[in-house]
Amino acid sequence: MATTKEKLDKLEIDLSRGTDVSIINLIDCLIEKAHRGRVSDIHIDPSPKNVRVRFRVDGVMQEAYNFPKNIHNEIISRIKVLSKLRTDEHQATQDGRFRHAFHETGEFVDLRVSIVPTYHGENAVLRLLSDKAENFTLEALGFSVSDQKKILDALKKPNGMILATGPTGSGKTTTLYTLIKMLNSPEVSIITIEDPIEYAVDDIEQIQVNSKSGLTFANGLRSILRQDPNIIMVGEIRDAETAGIAVNTALTGHLLLSTLHTNDAATTLPRLLDMGIEEYLVASTVSIAIGQRLVRKICESCKVKVEMTPSLKESLAETPFGKMIKDDQVFYKGKGCPKCGKSGYSGRVCINEVLVADDIIREAILRKASANEIRNIAISHGMTTMLEDGFQKIKNGQTTVEEILRVIHD
Repeated sequence: MATTKEKLDKLEIDLSRGTDVSIINLIDCLIEKAHRGRVSDIHIDPSPKNVRVRFRVDGVMQEAYNFPKNIHNEIISRIKVLSKLRTDEHQATQDGRFRHAFHETGEFVDLRVSIVPTYHGENAVLRLLSDKAENFTLEALGFSVSDQKKILDALKKPNGMILATGPTGSGKTTTLYTLIKMLNSPEVSIITIEDPIEYAVDDIEQIQVNSKSGLTFANGLRSILRQDPNIIMVGEIRDAETAGIAVNTALTGHLLLSTLHTNDAATTLPRLLDMGIEEYLVASTVSIAIGQRLVRKICESCKVKVEMTPSLKESLAETPFGKMIKDDQVFYKGKGCPKCGKSGYSGRVCINEVLVADDIIREAILRKASANEIRNIAISHGMTTMLEDGFQKIKNGQTTVEEILRVIHD
């Protein structure tokens, strides 16, 4: 039986065969190489002359392969067959999923597939879904001891809303799954409604949104309430209807966890008001808002110290970290090695902020205070901002200044 390394090398050999390439083997090897290389997404994009294959590793896209254009249709057909999608449909978007087994190790990986028609032909994006969320803890995700306590206090409440906020790819869903697993016990009923279901969790009921059958977040949430749950997770609050039902759910004795797309924790509260939710309802239901981003961690195998020099300090003076840096400050970076693919980074960690809706924050919500005012109140009451949390992780040698600045654009 061929070893994994031999199989991965075979991908290069197959590509050299031109029209005689084995498409089945090619896709198998591509998935295996992605799985071994900590890839989260495989992008297969057609261009006029070839098929561009890129991997997303730790949130950053990397060039992987250029496949010949003449095998493009066969690649897409093979992915459609694996995902049980229509192979005769080429002008419509299609979504599916399948499981790939690694026979040598007995492991498997679930893949979510999105196929979209483009100018040069159909493209495919394969998301590799791992079950690693099972092992996550708040500490492992990157939450400080003080922020962990704020979250645990909110989890102890029988009702209210816990909201995770941030842009796409900031780790919000992973945070929610971690909280759900902490809450999961025989004494409570937990139901989730998601689009899509990212991870399967034992002993909880998970519902997949299906717009074709009319199962939206809003309709699903209404149905869930008739299922006698204690705790509900809504994958995302996307519209005013879902927001209204979610708030009323939290008000009537349920603990509700969800996500919103906002820049930071403080913006979450005015955003709910913008969705048409009454001030008193927002003030009465939101327990905490967690703002977060994912940053790449420095590779431990090639980490080196970076001493503070006058020129480095001068260049950093114009950044948001300018006032935080001391003359004897020590930073770290990864030189780049084979283990991290020469990037200097390996893995990711959250930088975050946890806003607790205390009495003063509630009073600010009732008078429709701006996000900036709410943010300043929270900071004066002990909230550590994402920037401060990021700088602490820089000092701890977990990440770099460049990485924090990359994800906090403002």
